[in-house]
Amino acid sequence: MRWLHHLALGAHDVERVATFYRDQLGLRENKRHHYPDGTLRSIWLDLGSHAVLMIEHTTQPPRHVDGIAPGPFLLAVTVTPDEHAALATQLENAGHPIESRTDFTSYTRDPEGNRVAISHYPIEKSPPVLSPKTTAKPLKPLPVPSE
Repeated sequence: MRWLHHLALGAHDVERVATFYRDQLGLRENKRHHYPDGTLRSIWLDLGSHAVLMIEHTTQPPRHVDGIAPGPFLLAVTVTPDEHAALATQLENAGHPIESRTDFTSYTRDPEGNRVAISHYPIEKSPPVLSPKTTAKPLKPLPVPSE
C-alpha cells in the first residue's frame, strides 16, 4: 500500500506561510532546515498519516490559481462539521477571507496566495485496487492433515 509521503510548497517568506498553516490550521511543526549561512530554508509541518507539508524557500514568482488548474491547485485539510464554521470565522478574522463555499468546504488563501480549503466532505474509503503491473497469484490449497 502506498501513502502520501510529503507535499512541498514553495514560499518567498517561509516563516510567514508556515505560521499560517501552524497557527490557523493547527498543523504541528516538525523540523526546520537552514542554509549554510544560517538563514531559514524550510519548515516541515505534520499533515497526519505520516505525511509532511514542506514549506520550502523559493525565489520563483508565485503562481495564482483560480478554480481548477493544471498541476497542484489546492491544499485541503480535514475539519469536523462542528469545527468548520468556527475555523472559517477565525480565518476571516485573521485576514484570510473565505472566497467561496460549498455545503462541506470553505476556500481561502494562505499569505502567498495559494488556495487552501477546510473541508468535512465525507470521503468513502475504497478497497485497494491492483495496478495493471501487479498480478495476483492464485492461492495454493493447504494440505489437509490426515487423521
